[in-house]
Amino acid sequence: MNRTRLLVGGRIHSPTSPDATAMAITDGTVVWLGQDSVGRALHPDAEVVDLAGAWVAPAFVDAHVHATSAGLLRTGLDLTRCRSLTELLDAVRAAEGPLVWGHGWDETRWPEQRPPTRAELDDAARGKTVYLSRIDVHSALASTALVDLVPTARDVDGWSPDGPLSRAAHHLVRGAAKDAIPTDQRRAAQKAFLEHAASMGIAAVHECAGPDISSRDDLADLLAGAEGPQVVGYWGSRDPIDLPVRGLAGDLFVDGALGSRTAALCDPYADADTSGALYLSADEIAAHLVACTQAGLQGGFHVIGDAAMAAVVEGFEKAAATVGTPALAARRHRLEHVEMITAEQAAKLGSWGVVASVQPLFDHEWGGPDGMYAQRLGVERGTALNPFAQLASAGLVLAFGSDAPVTAVDPWAAIRAAVHHRTDGFGISPRAAFNAHTRGGWRAGGVDDGVTGTLQPGAPATYAVWEAGELEVTTPDSRVQRWSTDPRSRVPGLPNLESTPTCLRTVLRGKTIFERE
Repeated sequence: MNRTRLLVGGRIHSPTSPDATAMAITDGTVVWLGQDSVGRALHPDAEVVDLAGAWVAPAFVDAHVHATSAGLLRTGLDLTRCRSLTELLDAVRAAEGPLVWGHGWDETRWPEQRPPTRAELDDAARGKTVYLSRIDVHSALASTALVDLVPTARDVDGWSPDGPLSRAAHHLVRGAAKDAIPTDQRRAAQKAFLEHAASMGIAAVHECAGPDISSRDDLADLLAGAEGPQVVGYWGSRDPIDLPVRGLAGDLFVDGALGSRTAALCDPYADADTSGALYLSADEIAAHLVACTQAGLQGGFHVIGDAAMAAVVEGFEKAAATVGTPALAARRHRLEHVEMITAEQAAKLGSWGVVASVQPLFDHEWGGPDGMYAQRLGVERGTALNPFAQLASAGLVLAFGSDAPVTAVDPWAAIRAAVHHRTDGFGISPRAAFNAHTRGGWRAGGVDDGVTGTLQPGAPATYAVWEAGELEVTTPDSRVQRWSTDPRSRVPGLPNLESTPTCLRTVLRGKTIFERE
């Protein structure tokens, strides 16, 4: 016998029933929305849940995460709050070994304006094996004890005898560090991350795994998990993997990151004599897109710098010439980050059905005339990044994520950052931002049935319940009003973005995955 649950006494965010206060769910599917009294009459045998005025909305999707690394940030050495080089070294001294895995240092915010040398790190480590990734995870500090585990790191691109390691050298020492993490500790980190994500109203995450980031075993453990948010797996490699991944996409690197000066630029960095690193050519990009399209897989790449974006666009052009635009667009290939892009490039990508998986908190953390972007690129280039409005108007599917552990798992903060962009004209509306963090995430992961990521009859009952206070609504003439206005003229409301709602419950297809005590 089917069991129906009837939510009453709330405010339901629905495109089809903007004045709904009740919602009925049967077998994990929304079957009805409307008013309390009608719902009780239509569903007399339902289990009734009183929302006590809470706000119910589609649950969030985080479209770019690294679950184990993000979990280790919660259970390991969190360096995101270090305010100086000295604080980082003190944290290493206090950490328990023999392996110290830390993340989050950012020398651009320190008075010293430099990371520690290897000698300084070794002095603080006192023989411990230490791996400390920079905030962008594209370079890291490694103690001599760690480097000695992979002596070949000294012979490859990205090696530094005294400073942070990047490129191939970083991948080698990161691999050695992650191999030293016991399996139980790795699984505990994954669990901690997924529990935290659920507590933030997130019902699905896109794990951007890859041979240079995690491992096959790491991804297999994550995909095998039975509880918590749904995990959509991506493998950032041109080589297939024997796991049920959505695509060979995610962090398949075309270039690196701006903070580590490895993002590939057309013109050199403003603060260093380098133009970054281009890891894939246009021909290699095209070959991967063609192979994925013909195999029925979603392909995609990590791309940040303008030289990398030029290579990606050229690669798409060559792929379209081979398989045809309709076949290419049907696969919904995706790009991660998309920070430096022109209007012409955006229009081309939109015509190829591309998903832009972007991270609004990047602009919040490093944008503006005084931020890290401006420091690395100069003010003119540094304030022209992450043009969300341009991407949306060009027809790209926007999907928001955190790139955790690079930025915090905080969907409401990401929505605020997308609306209040540090560069005028680059932000989008609250409604568009909310959609990018809900329905956009499902579409990016291949679910585009018109109802998933919304609350309406026939949609999966995937939602979050929030203590949200007063809601703001938009009328057809775009005037902002309050929830108490005439329901006949309003579009479903969102919380005031100046405050952060509290998640009370997160539900995935009718199953509760988080409940606040």
